[in-house]
Amino acid sequence: MNTTISISKDMKDKIREFGTKGDTYEDILRKLYESAKQRQLQDLLMNEENCIPIEEALSRAQKRWLK
Repeated sequence: MNTTISISKDMKDKIREFGTKGDTYEDILRKLYESAKQRQLQDLLMNEENCIPIEEALSRAQKRWLK
């Protein structure tokens, strides 16, 4: 099942820049989606917020488990 979306000519031209010869808009949007999904996963995995250095984690674990 296909659907139609309305975008400006400017946005259509910008999307086209991501494609290569023979790519359909479906192909281009699929590539953009996969790229965004990979970037989101990378950002999640590389986020240092609420993280502690491995040395500190090991020290905490030793104190907790060696009682």
